Amino acid sequence: MLGRAGVEPSVASPAVAKAALPAAEGPVLPLPVADVKSREKKRFARADRDDDGLIEQAEYLANRKKAFDKLDANGDGRLDFAEYAVKTVAKFAGADADNNGRLTAAEFATTAPKPRVKKPVDCPPVMAEAD
Repeated sequence: MLGRAGVEPSVASPAVAKAALPAAEGPVLPLPVADVKSREKKRFARADRDDDGLIEQAEYLANRKKAFDKLDANGDGRLDFAEYAVKTVAKFAGADADNNGRLTAAEFATTAPKPRVKKPVDCPPVMAEAD
């Protein structure tokens, strides 16, 4: 039985893989890092709708109100269950092929969420060591 030292590596070592890559032209620059303060300034500027340097409650809640108004179909300022569940009700109606108000197993299967497709990782090929 061979120990770990007796096993040949099946993948090139990082040093060999790095040496096999073409050299980059010019100096290698570090990636830019977003300054935390500048990100916070941008966030504040988005929330400060009237540019007075202060965020009032109405400005702070503006995005929530926009989302609520989108759901409030009849515009009465109240959100009832039918307005809240409109997408689910439409999904059920679309799946109910025979329009009897009940879903069979086959009809229910059409409501399953679609699987997310993972993006492939773009890795450079690894060059094998020459013996």
